[in-house]
Amino acid sequence: MVTSLDQLKVSGANGKAPTVEGPWPLAIAKTESKVLKAGHGDTVDKNSTVKVNYVGVNGRTGKVFDSSYQRGATADFPLSQVVPGFSKGLVGKHQGDQVLIMMPGSDAYDSQGGASAAGIMKGDSLVFVVDIVGVPLPTAKGESVKPASGLPAVKDDHGAPAVTIGKATKPNKLVVQPLIKGTGPAVTDHDAIDVKYRTYAWSSGELIEDGYAGEPVAGSMSSVIPGWKKGLTGQTVGSRVMLIVPPADAYPNGSTNPPVKKGETLVYVIDILSAQKES
Repeated sequence: MVTSLDQLKVSGANGKAPTVEGPWPLAIAKTESKVLKAGHGDTVDKNSTVKVNYVGVNGRTGKVFDSSYQRGATADFPLSQVVPGFSKGLVGKHQGDQVLIMMPGSDAYDSQGGASAAGIMKGDSLVFVVDIVGVPLPTAKGESVKPASGLPAVKDDHGAPAVTIGKATKPNKLVVQPLIKGTGPAVTDHDAIDVKYRTYAWSSGELIEDGYAGEPVAGSMSSVIPGWKKGLTGQTVGSRVMLIVPPADAYPNGSTNPPVKKGETLVYVIDILSAQKES
C-alpha cells in the first residue's frame, strides 16, 4: 500500500491540464492530500462550494477518468455533495492552491459499487489534482450601505432580498445602488462571476427570476446584459447591489427566458460571491 503521495509525480504548466505519473497500479489505505502550489485566498471549509479545475486518475489503471480541462470549463462543487475523499482533501486548503489527493475506494465510489461508466471498479483508489480557482461566499458579506432616497425598498425574505417598488419613481437610465459593500476584489468586465440574484419587473412588482434558490449561479461578465456589465464592473466581491435597468440595457424587445415584456424596466438585487479572471 502507498503510505504517502511521494510515488506520484505531477507536472504541467499553470492553467493547463496536469499530468500524473506513478508506478501503477496504486492503492492507498486512507485519504491523503498535499498542496503542490500554494495560494493565499479564502479557506475552504466543509460547507463550502468550491470552483475548481481538476483531473481524476484511476489508481488501478493510471488512466484519466474525468477532467474539467477537457471540458474547457471550471466546475462548482458543494463539498457536502461530493465523494468523501474529495471533501477531506480540500477542507482547510485555500483559494489558489493546487492540491494532490489520493483516496481509497471507501472514500470514493465503493458505496455505489464503483462507477462503471467511468471505468471505476469497487476497491479502486483514485487520484485527483485539483486547482482551487475560487471559494464563493455563501451570501453577501460586508458593510451595510444606506441607499439613496426614492428607490425601491429592499428587505430580507428568509435570507433573500425582497424588493417592493412602492412609490419609487421609475428612472430612465441605469441606477446602481450598493446595499452591502464587500471587501473582496473588484469585478472586471473580463471576469467569471458567481452570484445569487433576484429579478423584479417594475410594471408589476412581481418576482420573475429567483436566482437565490440553490447554489450560486456561475456566469461570464462578457456575456451578461449591458446593465449588469455597466453596473457590476468595479463592484467588489461580497457586495449586494441593486440595479435598476431600463429596457435599452436589458431586453429592449422583451424576452421569454426570463419572461420580460417589451419595454420593461427591471430591478435586480445581486450578491457578488466570487470573481476570477477567465482562463
